[in-house]
Amino acid sequence: MTIAIDPGRYDAAPRFPAYLESVTQHGELWQGMYRTAVIAPELVERMRRNSQEVRLLVLSEDWCSDCFSAIPLIARLADAAGTELRVLARDANPDLMDAHLTSGTRSIPVVMVLGPDHQVRAWWGPRPAPLQRWYRDEPPSPARSRKKRAWYARDRGRTTLTELLETVERAVRRSGSDRARPEEAPSSRV
Repeated sequence: MTIAIDPGRYDAAPRFPAYLESVTQHGELWQGMYRTAVIAPELVERMRRNSQEVRLLVLSEDWCSDCFSAIPLIARLADAAGTELRVLARDANPDLMDAHLTSGTRSIPVVMVLGPDHQVRAWWGPRPAPLQRWYRDEPPSPARSRKKRAWYARDRGRTTLTELLETVERAVRRSGSDRARPEEAPSSRV
């Protein structure tokens, strides 16, 4: 199933700095993650190679620890590479959230990779695969939350950004093959 985002809806979504100003929960964490994010030059170059082909649309909520652990880093990468990034609230956009469920849940963040035609070419989320596997098997508890934050701190965004870049690159490759063979529509998640 291919999903198209209305261009007006995309344009009305705030860019990350405006979203950051609207954050009311965990504001210091959001600000700190964005302020201290350091993105490796090779990751910026990988994104820059694809920046003309894609734009990013993120579903988020300010209370979500996965969001404040990942989105500021993704925003820094997008800024450095010249890739447009917009953010929508998950709870205000149930149609988009329901089209990007993780194991039947409304887990966030969801980062949609849009082509120039505003078609969702691929998406990434809600957390890096190694963390997702562990998180899925770990029973909910305060210790699980602490361990998850520790994992993000140790990883420093490397896995998040690498997986996102792999998703973007697959979307661009798929987009090129779609132009060559228009009868094959991309799936909503690559």
